[in-house]
Amino acid sequence: MEPIIDAHHHIWRHADQPWLQGPAVPRIFGEYEKLRRDYPVEDFLADLKDTGVVKSVYVQTNWLPGREVEEVEYVQEANSRSGWPHAIVSFVNLQNEDAPQVMAAQAKASKLMRGVRQQLHWHANPQYKFAPTPVEMNTPMFRKNFALLQERGWLFELQVFASQMADGAALAKAFPGTVIVLEHAGMLEDRSPEGRKAWREGMKRLAGEPNMHTKFSGLGTFIRRNDPQHIADIVGETLELFGAQRCVWGSNFPVESLWTDYASIVTAIRAALAPYPDADRRAVLHDTAQRLYRI
Repeated sequence: MEPIIDAHHHIWRHADQPWLQGPAVPRIFGEYEKLRRDYPVEDFLADLKDTGVVKSVYVQTNWLPGREVEEVEYVQEANSRSGWPHAIVSFVNLQNEDAPQVMAAQAKASKLMRGVRQQLHWHANPQYKFAPTPVEMNTPMFRKNFALLQERGWLFELQVFASQMADGAALAKAFPGTVIVLEHAGMLEDRSPEGRKAWREGMKRLAGEPNMHTKFSGLGTFIRRNDPQHIADIVGETLELFGAQRCVWGSNFPVESLWTDYASIVTAIRAALAPYPDADRRAVLHDTAQRLYRI
Protein backbone atom coordinates (compact mmCIF):
# COMPACT_ATOMS: atom_id res chain seq x y z
CA MET A 1 0.00 0.00 0.00
CA GLU A 2 1.44 3.34 -1.09
CA PRO A 3 2.46 5.86 1.58
CA ILE A 4 0.44 9.07 1.37
CA ILE A 5 1.26 12.75 1.67
CA ASP A 6 -1.71 14.91 2.63
CA ALA A 7 -1.05 17.99 0.52
CA HIS A 8 -3.90 20.09 1.91
CA HIS A 9 -5.04 20.31 5.51
CA HIS A 10 -5.61 22.95 8.17
CA ILE A 11 -5.04 23.38 11.89
CA TRP A 12 -6.38 26.32 13.84
CA ARG A 13 -7.30 28.02 17.06
CA HIS A 14 -10.94 29.00 17.13
CA ALA A 15 -10.07 32.35 18.69
CA ASP A 16 -7.85 33.26 15.73
CA GLN A 17 -10.34 32.48 12.97
CA PRO A 18 -12.63 35.49 12.39
CA TRP A 19 -14.91 33.47 10.12
CA LEU A 20 -15.60 31.05 12.98
CA GLN A 21 -16.61 33.77 15.42
CA GLY A 22 -19.90 35.63 15.78
CA PRO A 23 -23.01 34.65 13.81
CA ALA A 24 -22.49 31.87 11.27
CA VAL A 25 -22.31 33.30 7.76
CA PRO A 26 -23.10 31.12 4.70
CA ARG A 27 -19.92 29.56 3.36
CA ILE A 28 -18.93 27.68 0.25
CA PHE A 29 -19.06 24.40 2.21
CA GLY A 30 -22.47 25.01 3.83
CA GLU A 31 -23.31 24.88 7.52
CA TYR A 32 -20.21 24.68 9.67
CA GLU A 33 -21.15 24.64 13.34
CA LYS A 34 -18.97 21.55 13.88
CA LEU A 35 -15.90 23.56 12.86
CA ARG A 36 -16.36 26.29 15.44
CA ARG A 37 -13.75 24.90 17.82
CA ASP A 38 -10.00 24.49 18.13
CA TYR A 39 -8.47 22.02 15.69
CA PRO A 40 -4.83 21.63 16.80
CA VAL A 41 -2.25 19.41 15.17
CA GLU A 42 -2.89 16.74 17.80
CA ASP A 43 -6.50 16.41 16.59
CA PHE A 44 -5.31 16.19 13.00
CA LEU A 45 -2.88 13.38 13.89
CA ALA A 46 -5.66 11.50 15.67
CA ASP A 47 -7.87 11.79 12.57
CA LEU A 48 -5.25 10.38 10.20
CA LYS A 49 -4.13 7.52 12.44
CA ASP A 50 -3.73 4.18 10.62
CA THR A 51 -4.54 5.66 7.18
CA GLY A 52 -1.03 5.42 5.74
CA VAL A 53 -0.39 9.18 5.74
CA VAL A 54 3.29 9.85 6.40
CA LYS A 55 3.63 13.62 5.79
CA SER A 56 1.43 16.66 5.34
CA VAL A 57 1.22 20.21 3.99
CA TYR A 58 -0.58 22.97 5.90
CA VAL A 59 -2.57 25.45 3.81
CA GLN A 60 -3.61 28.85 5.19
CA THR A 61 -6.94 29.41 6.95
CA ASN A 62 -7.72 33.13 6.55
CA TRP A 63 -6.51 34.72 9.76
CA LEU A 64 -7.26 38.40 10.16
CA PRO A 65 -5.39 40.73 7.77
CA GLY A 66 -2.07 41.73 9.24
CA ARG A 67 -1.57 38.40 11.02
CA GLU A 68 -0.08 36.49 8.11
CA VAL A 69 3.27 36.09 9.84
CA GLU A 70 1.65 35.09 13.12
CA GLU A 71 -0.17 32.27 11.33
CA VAL A 72 3.15 30.90 10.06
CA GLU A 73 4.59 31.15 13.56
CA TYR A 74 1.62 29.20 14.92
CA VAL A 75 2.14 26.38 12.42
CA GLN A 76 5.89 26.36 13.03
CA GLU A 77 5.22 25.94 16.74
CA ALA A 78 2.98 22.97 15.96
CA ASN A 79 5.80 21.42 13.94
CA SER A 80 8.31 22.04 16.72
CA ARG A 81 5.95 20.30 19.14
CA SER A 82 4.85 17.35 17.01
CA GLY A 83 6.98 17.14 13.85
CA TRP A 84 3.87 17.93 11.77
CA PRO A 85 3.13 19.47 9.30
CA HIS A 86 6.14 19.20 7.00
CA ALA A 87 5.48 22.23 4.77
CA ILE A 88 3.52 25.48 4.94
CA VAL A 89 1.53 27.32 2.28
CA SER A 90 0.79 30.74 3.76
CA PHE A 91 -1.43 33.68 2.89
CA VAL A 92 0.04 36.80 1.34
CA ASN A 93 -2.12 39.51 -0.18
CA LEU A 94 -0.41 40.03 -3.51
CA GLN A 95 -2.49 43.17 -4.07
CA ASN A 96 -0.65 44.94 -1.24
CA GLU A 97 2.54 47.00 -1.45
CA ASP A 98 3.92 45.25 1.63
CA ALA A 99 3.75 41.75 0.12
CA PRO A 100 7.57 41.53 -0.24
CA GLN A 101 8.06 42.37 3.42
CA VAL A 102 5.40 39.86 4.51
CA MET A 103 7.05 37.10 2.48
CA ALA A 104 10.45 37.91 3.96
CA ALA A 105 9.05 37.78 7.50
CA GLN A 106 7.30 34.47 6.84
CA ALA A 107 10.48 32.95 5.44
CA LYS A 108 12.32 34.08 8.56
CA ALA A 109 9.58 32.66 10.81
CA SER A 110 9.75 29.14 9.33
CA LYS A 111 11.98 27.06 7.12
CA LEU A 112 8.83 25.09 6.22
CA MET A 113 7.57 27.83 3.91
CA ARG A 114 6.89 26.47 0.42
CA GLY A 115 4.27 28.69 -1.13
CA VAL A 116 1.35 31.10 -1.03
CA ARG A 117 -2.39 30.76 -1.41
CA GLN A 118 -4.53 33.82 -2.07
CA GLN A 119 -8.07 32.66 -2.75
CA LEU A 120 -9.16 34.24 -6.02
CA HIS A 121 -12.42 32.40 -6.63
CA TRP A 122 -15.34 34.57 -7.70
CA HIS A 123 -18.86 33.45 -8.53
CA ALA A 124 -22.21 35.06 -9.32
CA ASN A 125 -23.63 33.07 -6.40
CA PRO A 126 -22.77 35.18 -3.31
CA GLN A 127 -22.27 32.05 -1.18
CA TYR A 128 -19.50 30.90 -3.53
CA LYS A 129 -17.87 34.30 -3.96
CA PHE A 130 -14.62 35.10 -2.14
CA ALA A 131 -12.56 37.56 -4.20
CA PRO A 132 -14.03 41.04 -4.80
CA THR A 133 -13.72 40.67 -8.59
CA PRO A 134 -13.14 37.72 -10.94
CA VAL A 135 -9.91 39.19 -12.32
CA GLU A 136 -7.75 39.91 -9.26
CA MET A 137 -4.88 37.92 -10.79
CA ASN A 138 -4.64 40.36 -13.71
CA THR A 139 -3.75 43.58 -11.87
CA PRO A 140 -0.25 45.08 -12.18
CA MET A 141 0.33 44.91 -8.42
CA PHE A 142 -0.65 41.25 -8.23
CA ARG A 143 1.64 40.38 -11.14
CA LYS A 144 4.52 42.40 -9.66
CA ASN A 145 4.32 40.54 -6.36
CA PHE A 146 3.61 37.19 -8.02
CA ALA A 147 7.01 37.45 -9.70
CA LEU A 148 8.65 37.27 -6.27
CA LEU A 149 7.47 33.69 -5.79
CA GLN A 150 9.93 32.33 -8.33
CA GLU A 151 12.75 34.24 -6.66
CA ARG A 152 11.99 32.45 -3.40
CA GLY A 153 11.33 29.09 -5.00
CA TRP A 154 7.76 29.18 -3.71
CA LEU A 155 4.71 27.82 -5.52
CA PHE A 156 1.27 29.39 -5.79
CA GLU A 157 -1.99 27.62 -4.97
CA LEU A 158 -4.68 28.83 -7.37
CA GLN A 159 -8.33 28.64 -6.32
CA VAL A 160 -10.75 29.56 -9.12
CA PHE A 161 -13.96 28.45 -10.78
CA ALA A 162 -14.32 27.36 -14.40
CA SER A 163 -15.19 30.89 -15.56
CA GLN A 164 -11.76 32.08 -14.36
CA MET A 165 -9.67 29.26 -15.77
CA ALA A 166 -8.71 31.11 -18.95
CA ASP A 167 -7.16 33.84 -16.80
CA GLY A 168 -5.49 31.16 -14.68
CA ALA A 169 -3.91 29.65 -17.78
CA ALA A 170 -2.72 33.09 -18.87
CA LEU A 171 -1.14 33.62 -15.45
CA ALA A 172 0.71 30.31 -15.73
CA LYS A 173 1.90 31.19 -19.23
CA ALA A 174 3.15 34.58 -18.06
CA PHE A 175 5.18 33.00 -15.25
CA PRO A 176 6.45 29.68 -16.63
CA GLY A 177 9.10 29.39 -13.90
CA THR A 178 6.57 29.37 -11.07
CA VAL A 179 4.83 26.17 -10.05
CA ILE A 180 1.06 26.61 -9.73
CA VAL A 181 -1.22 24.10 -8.02
CA LEU A 182 -4.92 24.31 -8.84
CA GLU A 183 -7.00 23.80 -5.69
CA HIS A 184 -9.79 21.25 -5.42
CA ALA A 185 -9.45 20.04 -9.02
CA GLY A 186 -11.05 23.22 -10.30
CA MET A 187 -14.03 23.31 -7.94
CA LEU A 188 -16.73 21.68 -10.08
CA GLU A 189 -19.79 23.37 -8.60
CA ASP A 190 -22.15 22.94 -11.58
CA ARG A 191 -22.62 19.27 -12.45
CA SER A 192 -25.11 19.90 -15.26
CA PRO A 193 -23.92 18.88 -18.76
CA GLU A 194 -23.20 22.54 -19.54
CA GLY A 195 -21.39 23.13 -16.25
CA ARG A 196 -19.30 20.01 -16.59
CA LYS A 197 -18.39 20.94 -20.17
CA ALA A 198 -17.23 24.41 -19.07
CA TRP A 199 -15.17 22.85 -16.25
CA ARG A 200 -13.54 20.31 -18.56
CA GLU A 201 -12.72 22.92 -21.21
CA GLY A 202 -11.19 25.16 -18.55
CA MET A 203 -9.22 22.27 -17.07
CA LYS A 204 -7.91 21.38 -20.54
CA ARG A 205 -6.72 24.94 -21.01
CA LEU A 206 -4.98 24.94 -17.63
CA ALA A 207 -3.39 21.56 -18.27
CA GLY A 208 -1.86 22.98 -21.45
CA GLU A 209 0.55 24.98 -19.28
CA PRO A 210 3.38 22.68 -18.08
CA ASN A 211 3.87 24.54 -14.78
CA MET A 212 0.22 23.97 -13.81
CA HIS A 213 -0.62 21.12 -11.43
CA THR A 214 -3.82 20.20 -9.62
CA LYS A 215 -4.97 18.83 -6.29
CA PHE A 216 -7.66 16.25 -5.50
CA SER A 217 -9.01 17.98 -2.42
CA GLY A 218 -12.32 19.38 -1.25
CA LEU A 219 -14.24 17.17 -3.66
CA GLY A 220 -17.19 16.96 -1.29
CA THR A 221 -17.57 20.74 -1.02
CA PHE A 222 -20.51 21.20 -3.39
CA ILE A 223 -22.27 17.88 -2.83
CA ARG A 224 -21.85 17.85 0.98
CA ARG A 225 -20.81 14.20 1.15
CA ASN A 226 -17.96 11.80 0.49
CA ASP A 227 -19.10 10.19 -2.77
CA PRO A 228 -16.57 7.63 -4.10
CA GLN A 229 -18.10 7.63 -7.59
CA HIS A 230 -18.05 11.42 -7.81
CA ILE A 231 -14.41 11.38 -6.71
CA ALA A 232 -13.53 8.65 -9.20
CA ASP A 233 -15.16 10.60 -12.04
CA ILE A 234 -13.20 13.78 -11.28
CA VAL A 235 -9.97 11.85 -10.76
CA GLY A 236 -10.40 10.03 -14.06
CA GLU A 237 -11.11 13.12 -16.13
CA THR A 238 -8.36 15.13 -14.46
CA LEU A 239 -5.70 12.44 -14.83
CA GLU A 240 -6.56 12.23 -18.51
CA LEU A 241 -5.76 15.93 -18.88
CA PHE A 242 -2.89 16.49 -16.42
CA GLY A 243 -1.26 13.10 -15.99
CA ALA A 244 -0.36 11.64 -12.61
CA GLN A 245 2.94 13.54 -12.43
CA ARG A 246 1.02 16.81 -12.06
CA CYS A 247 -1.60 15.67 -9.55
CA VAL A 248 -1.56 15.47 -5.76
CA TRP A 249 -4.09 14.50 -3.08
CA GLY A 250 -5.20 16.50 -0.05
CA SER A 251 -7.74 15.81 2.69
CA ASN A 252 -9.05 19.37 3.18
CA PHE A 253 -9.49 18.39 6.81
CA PRO A 254 -11.15 19.36 9.05
CA VAL A 255 -13.57 20.98 6.58
CA GLU A 256 -14.48 17.59 5.10
CA SER A 257 -15.30 16.39 8.62
CA LEU A 258 -18.61 18.22 8.19
CA TRP A 259 -19.84 15.21 6.21
CA THR A 260 -17.33 12.38 6.57
CA ASP A 261 -14.28 11.04 8.41
CA TYR A 262 -10.65 11.08 7.37
CA ALA A 263 -10.34 7.34 6.75
CA SER A 264 -13.31 7.39 4.36
CA ILE A 265 -11.67 10.08 2.22
CA VAL A 266 -8.48 8.03 2.03
CA THR A 267 -10.48 4.94 1.08
CA ALA A 268 -12.26 6.88 -1.67
CA ILE A 269 -9.09 8.24 -3.27
CA ARG A 270 -7.43 4.82 -3.12
CA ALA A 271 -10.48 3.29 -4.83
CA ALA A 272 -10.47 6.01 -7.51
CA LEU A 273 -6.80 5.29 -8.27
CA ALA A 274 -7.07 1.50 -8.10
CA PRO A 275 -7.44 1.01 -11.90
CA TYR A 276 -4.22 2.93 -12.62
CA PRO A 277 -0.62 1.69 -12.75
CA ASP A 278 1.41 1.54 -9.54
CA ALA A 279 3.59 4.46 -10.65
CA ASP A 280 0.55 6.68 -11.23
CA ARG A 281 -0.96 5.83 -7.86
CA ARG A 282 2.28 6.55 -6.08
CA ALA A 283 2.69 9.84 -7.97
CA VAL A 284 -0.73 11.15 -6.94
CA LEU A 285 -0.56 9.91 -3.36
CA HIS A 286 3.06 10.65 -2.57
CA ASP A 287 5.75 11.40 -5.14
CA THR A 288 4.36 14.52 -6.81
CA ALA A 289 3.63 16.20 -3.46
CA GLN A 290 7.07 15.22 -2.19
CA ARG A 291 8.63 16.92 -5.20
CA LEU A 292 6.47 20.04 -5.29
CA TYR A 293 6.65 20.79 -1.57
CA ARG A 294 10.22 19.50 -1.12
CA ILE A 295 9.39 17.24 1.82
